[in-house]
Amino acid sequence: MTKLYCGSKEIDLSSPVVMGILNLTPDSFFDGGNFLNIDNQLRQAERMLSEGAAIIDLGAVSTRPGAPAVSESMELERLLPAIAAIMNHFPGCIVSADTFRPRVAKAAVEHGAGMINDIYGGRYEQGMFETVASLRVPYVLMHMKGTPAGMQNNPAYTDVVAEVAYFFDQQLQQCREKGVRQVILDPGFGFGKTVEHNFALLARLEEFRTAGTPILVGISRKSLVNKPLNIPPSEALNGTTVLNTIALMKGADILRVHDVKEAVEAIRLVGMLG
Repeated sequence: MTKLYCGSKEIDLSSPVVMGILNLTPDSFFDGGNFLNIDNQLRQAERMLSEGAAIIDLGAVSTRPGAPAVSESMELERLLPAIAAIMNHFPGCIVSADTFRPRVAKAAVEHGAGMINDIYGGRYEQGMFETVASLRVPYVLMHMKGTPAGMQNNPAYTDVVAEVAYFFDQQLQQCREKGVRQVILDPGFGFGKTVEHNFALLARLEEFRTAGTPILVGISRKSLVNKPLNIPPSEALNGTTVLNTIALMKGADILRVHDVKEAVEAIRLVGMLG
């Protein structure tokens, strides 16, 4: 799959692209609370687009470890005005809605979103695959062990790569049966994985390409950077860039990041290798 069709727009994946993270929450692990009003959201969207982001991923529910639940009504209240404002000011932009609720996904696309990013990979609530199929937008299918509230409480695998691959096989089959035609796989770095699990997934990332679907990697400022280096997320840009570079060399198609400029530069430099 070399192109993604996001409504009337398309993304060319013949070269990797960047998805910029824009959290609309007060409590996300790195930038929570920075983008709670429309003006700040628009400024950040403009910055990420000017730095080369192909997609802006809007999240209205924090999914950091131990994050509290957010109601559907609150998620909609945060998400829909942001989508509408960004699409009004930047009509050429492709917005991804980071949601696991089918009704929110439908409303987001109706307000202008062109992609759905689901951390539960269709497991949260019945109907997500049918909804995405009817919306005819790309769908990011992520692996997570457990739920955000308890996913980091001693996650265990016999073979993390094999188990994530099995999950993808099962969910992809359901997607195809329900009519979802554009699926992107996200191994879910940091979602129910130890640092060692995360590095095993990164080391064998190319094994997920056998499904014939694009791969999204979301490593930005997470624990697999911070813990080995004993640094806070605020100091993790360099380490993030190192691991994003490795991900690109192992076949990543989309880098989901807080820092767009550095990820775009990594793509350009790795691309020089041919």
